[in-house]
Amino acid sequence: MLNAINNSAHHKSSVKSCAKVDELPNELAAKVKAIYELGKPKVVMLIMFTAIVGMVLALPYSIMNLPWLKIFWATLGIGLVSSAGAVINHIVDHKADAKMHRTSKRPLPTGRLNQATAIVVAILWLVLGMMILLWRTNPLTAWLTLLAMVGYAFIYTLFLKRTTPQNIVWGGAAGAVPPLLGWVAMTGVITVEAVVLFLIIFFWTPPHFWPLAIHRVEDYKKAGFPMLPVTHGISHTKKQIVLYTGLLFITTMLPFFIGMSGVAYFISTLALNALFGFYVYRLYNNSGNEGAMRLFAYSIIYLLLLFLFLLADHFLYL
Repeated sequence: MLNAINNSAHHKSSVKSCAKVDELPNELAAKVKAIYELGKPKVVMLIMFTAIVGMVLALPYSIMNLPWLKIFWATLGIGLVSSAGAVINHIVDHKADAKMHRTSKRPLPTGRLNQATAIVVAILWLVLGMMILLWRTNPLTAWLTLLAMVGYAFIYTLFLKRTTPQNIVWGGAAGAVPPLLGWVAMTGVITVEAVVLFLIIFFWTPPHFWPLAIHRVEDYKKAGFPMLPVTHGISHTKKQIVLYTGLLFITTMLPFFIGMSGVAYFISTLALNALFGFYVYRLYNNSGNEGAMRLFAYSIIYLLLLFLFLLADHFLYL
């Protein structure tokens, strides 16, 4: 009888132990997923894509003759440093993120990761990214990438985001750097063409982000961020969107006028700008925030297509 009881107890203990062992892979997968989310993968993928475009445009080679290994290492280095900046943004903003519907499910506010883990991840990605850039590209690319990361993670997140309604304008400079970084990674120098690529994203950022800020204005009020719709109202923000859209349209024409691209790009960009203008017009003429998220969504497609047209035009005229 005693043996039967002992055997039963041992069996239950074994079952519990096996259950705990089975839970380990699930816990590990959840941690890996949370770490992946810390890097803001969708944003970083866009950063890497525009960096690659900058690399390709800097080289007068056909697609088959491009230095793909160098492009791979440069893209990986830029992506890792950018991801490190995203992690720092998560760490700094974790309390505010918990108050906002859009960000409340992030790894730190939900407790899926702790700050210590996030700090370790940021340091590892930053060090690894900088080592790759110094090893496989050139010092100018490495230090410019680090400067952009500091601009986003510290100057924007810690200071601009909390002190000025023009935060997204000046903070957007850090997000506009990737195609310039790509160009410098291949050439080692900053040229007029690289600056034009930078300016395109710089002027794209306000009309891309402010529609989201309009849609989430109550969230930003709760978090205490002085975003433009919070401090100056939705009507004023719409006027600023119109202003920066005009500057964006002018800037996107520069590649054609400086001889960087040809007629194919010019015509394609006119069509993209016309549709962008349509969405801006709809938002501007609506009394509320209707149409804000449509403009926000299209602005992402707009930038992707714009840079794809730059690439297609580049190979067309080689």
